[in-house]
Amino acid sequence: MHNNGKEKLVVEVVAAHNLMPKDGEGSSSPFVEVEFENQRQRTQVKYRDLNPVWNEKLVFHVNDVVDLPYRTIEVNVFNEKRSNNSRNFLGKVRVSGSSIAREGEEVPQLYTLDKRSLFSHVRGELSLKLYLSTKEEVKQVINGGGGGSGVVVSKKNKKMQQQGGNLAVQKQMGQENNKMGSGLQNQAHLKPVEPGPGDIKPVVITAIPGPVIPAAASGGGLNLHGGVNGGHIRGGFSNDYALKETSPHLGGLNNDKTSSTYDLVEQMQYLYVRIVKAKEISVFGGGEVVAEVKLGNYKGITKRVSLGNAEWDQVFAFSKDCIQSSVVEVFVKESNKDEFLGRVWFDLNEVPKRVPPDSQLAPQWYRMEDKKGERAKCGEVMVSIWFGTQADEAFAEAWHSKAANVHLDGLCSIKSKVYLSPKLWYLRVGVIEAQDVVLGDKGASMNMMRYPELFAKVQVGNQVLRTRIASPTGNRSLSNPCWNDDLMFVVAEPFEDYLLITVEDRLAPNRDEVVGRVILPIVNIERRFDDKLVVSRWFNLDTHYSNPNDSKSVVRFASRIHLRASLEGGYHVLDEATMYSSDVRPTAKQLWKPHIGVLEVGILGATNLMPMKIKEGKGGSTDAYCVAKYGQKWVRTRTVVDSLAPRWNEQYTWEVFDPCTVISIGLFDNSRVDKSMVAGSANRDTRIGKVRIRLSTLETDRVYTHAYPLLMLHPSGVKKMGELHLAVRFSCANLFNVLHMYATPLLPKMHYVQPLSVSQLDSLRYQAMNVVSSRLSRSEPPLGREVVEYMLDHDSHMWSMRKSKANFLRLTNFLAWFVAMSRLLETLRTWNKPVYSTLFLTVFTVLVLIPELIIPCILLTTAALGLWRYRSRPRHPPHMDTRLSYAESVHPDELDEEFDSFPTSRSAEIVRMRYDRLRSVAGRIQTVVGDLATQGERFQALLSWRDPRATFLFVILCLLAAFGFYLVPIRWVVALGGLYYLRPPKFRNRLPSSAVSFFKRLPTNADSML
Repeated sequence: MHNNGKEKLVVEVVAAHNLMPKDGEGSSSPFVEVEFENQRQRTQVKYRDLNPVWNEKLVFHVNDVVDLPYRTIEVNVFNEKRSNNSRNFLGKVRVSGSSIAREGEEVPQLYTLDKRSLFSHVRGELSLKLYLSTKEEVKQVINGGGGGSGVVVSKKNKKMQQQGGNLAVQKQMGQENNKMGSGLQNQAHLKPVEPGPGDIKPVVITAIPGPVIPAAASGGGLNLHGGVNGGHIRGGFSNDYALKETSPHLGGLNNDKTSSTYDLVEQMQYLYVRIVKAKEISVFGGGEVVAEVKLGNYKGITKRVSLGNAEWDQVFAFSKDCIQSSVVEVFVKESNKDEFLGRVWFDLNEVPKRVPPDSQLAPQWYRMEDKKGERAKCGEVMVSIWFGTQADEAFAEAWHSKAANVHLDGLCSIKSKVYLSPKLWYLRVGVIEAQDVVLGDKGASMNMMRYPELFAKVQVGNQVLRTRIASPTGNRSLSNPCWNDDLMFVVAEPFEDYLLITVEDRLAPNRDEVVGRVILPIVNIERRFDDKLVVSRWFNLDTHYSNPNDSKSVVRFASRIHLRASLEGGYHVLDEATMYSSDVRPTAKQLWKPHIGVLEVGILGATNLMPMKIKEGKGGSTDAYCVAKYGQKWVRTRTVVDSLAPRWNEQYTWEVFDPCTVISIGLFDNSRVDKSMVAGSANRDTRIGKVRIRLSTLETDRVYTHAYPLLMLHPSGVKKMGELHLAVRFSCANLFNVLHMYATPLLPKMHYVQPLSVSQLDSLRYQAMNVVSSRLSRSEPPLGREVVEYMLDHDSHMWSMRKSKANFLRLTNFLAWFVAMSRLLETLRTWNKPVYSTLFLTVFTVLVLIPELIIPCILLTTAALGLWRYRSRPRHPPHMDTRLSYAESVHPDELDEEFDSFPTSRSAEIVRMRYDRLRSVAGRIQTVVGDLATQGERFQALLSWRDPRATFLFVILCLLAAFGFYLVPIRWVVALGGLYYLRPPKFRNRLPSSAVSFFKRLPTNADSML
């Protein structure tokens, strides 16, 4: 829905205060320049005034009011130097479109001026009013597209600037166009800009050379390490870290059937041009040819192909908001030459529109024309052209016009991709015993002086584990050691590694001698899906690998080792933190249950991003992309180049097997777009922020559209890096199946039948994370190790004083319930409130006389409390909470400790040892405190309606149990409960009960912690 030219954006520049003197005489001559949607206007200059007052209104066209919350207004303050017609930077403000008021509701807001770079000297404040108006008119403005000043000018100056603009356009168009093509493009570029129905196209776009003002593109103070000066957005917001509900123009919510497949994102229109091949091209001496697609100032070039096989089959996508010409041209040229061999052009008014699921448009042969317009000897080119949306199949692999400045090596890194984590297995190797071990030469020579210290070392890839040293026993000889140790490893399909078992003799500390080994391919190891033991086997130890001249065929005696190896398919291999787990299915697909629902996520865009890098000639910029991880499926959006408010509008779908899981969505800055950074050694994508959403906190079939704050913890404190706009929907076909999942064990059966220790799980999770990151880094484009580690929370176990305090506060918040109950009881006992005390005494007397009413009354009160709190249930999904995370009031020294390396970088050896020991012990205490807080918060979640299905189930059970306890005498209930609790082990099950499983599935505040 366009604006139809009615509502205008009014930026009223009120005044400035305490500006920095920049004229060398203790003063400044400031003026304000405002830029919005390629429109730029400025105020008058206030000469020699550090506290200027303007009270000027600058009016701008608004293309689409619905998109206004996703836009930003750039406000720069400059000092005019009349001596050389230049200017000095005095400060900048970046205002989000979501803070713009309606006419009549506007109030002056005071913004602190921010730096443009680390070396800017800035101070002072700027007072602005921003509102939408239907009464104001836009003054005619010359848009320099990155070069001009954009001021309101007189007719004489406007004429001079138009002439300069015409020359720039004609120079940019090149000499290869004929008269007709040049005339069409000149007409498209030089016609006057009329405020049409909601669209205002700039006269000249950024492809035309011109002086660049870095302040217009920087958007915020920059820190080369990923931080930002003043990471808060000044003014306007009472709580800048809060979750904000948005109202985007989604495709499926406006009865638009052409976008039904992408109903959680906004429609984005594109012009697609597919260049397939060419024929009958004559080139003297042969050579290579390329095809070039030109639309206005945008130009896309295909790969080079030989003349004899001129096939490209490439698709070019031009965003509709960048289309500035009514004609698209396709040239065929020799590589490294400007003159074209043939040309064909299309009128955009005649281009058809394609809507999936329609089949792709069939390409056709078109006869090309030469410079003179003749079509006799130029050959033919096969082309198809259509208008479509991001739902088109060609969208993912197409060359995009907004990536025109990306170098060739970086093009593959900006495309959207879907990755699959490798299928992970636990490998259990039971080293039982060995027979007839023959000591090595060094061990035999020392045999008279010591007992052999034999142990087994098992290696899979880069994972190495050792058994204990076999202790001597009276019934076994020294050459027959016994271990009975189970060692666990993580392996991934396809199984390419080998299992290497060596028996070694420890001669001295850090000095071992190999006395035998055996190598087994993992692909031949037996797989098991339950707790039945696999058959153990004896394997001969190879003792001649060190001397290739020894012949193994003449060896009639061999040492042996007894092993029991199996691939465990009944476990779930944990590669992420348990509290943020996105998948709890066992490895073996035979044990999977049908999915219970579908999760759909629309990644709409981001706003108010902080610049993460400095580009030459452009100032601060960000090349942002999103990564979402749920289960084995990872998705990566395309990279939006050089934008602080990127829009992706990409939708993805996951099958849900368990509602009590978490989806993680992270935002990163692509370091492979800039060629200079790719050539360097530090090729790591920078973190911008992360969002976690627990599915059990979402109502079924409801679309959640919110702007999530992207919060990052830096050594200088917590900072907001921007906002991520998402549309999320969890749908299920059968609600009973979802409710039934709350009574089933959280993890597969093997985790309870043969549980793994906490230390084993930590070690195996670290190994699983290494396997996943190494596999995904080999994809194209690669998903960097730093991205995978950040998404999997690889450092969640590290010691942090801040996290310890936060977990302690979570625990105290839970215990506050009991403190409040004890205070209430004390109030009733002391008769401070006689009415309440009398009522309580009456109820107590009735319950003592009729004990059958005790449990029904408690359950009815609990159910009534749950129903009462339904009104105040959370309406939005949880988000990162800085107060809960103890991130706002943390001491700088504690942050320095949190960001310290492990082991510590302290120089003194004694301090290092004590410091590491303290951090290791404190990390375990932190985990215990967090677990205690988690259990308490699950009690609170029973009636909080944070998980609506769980609370509904609990309230219904309370109502049913209330009537059940009323009908059954309490004496029988107590007797049966005691008998059930004291039942013999033969009648017990090792799996947790339904009540325990239900309790462990309840949500906690751990989802909202940084």
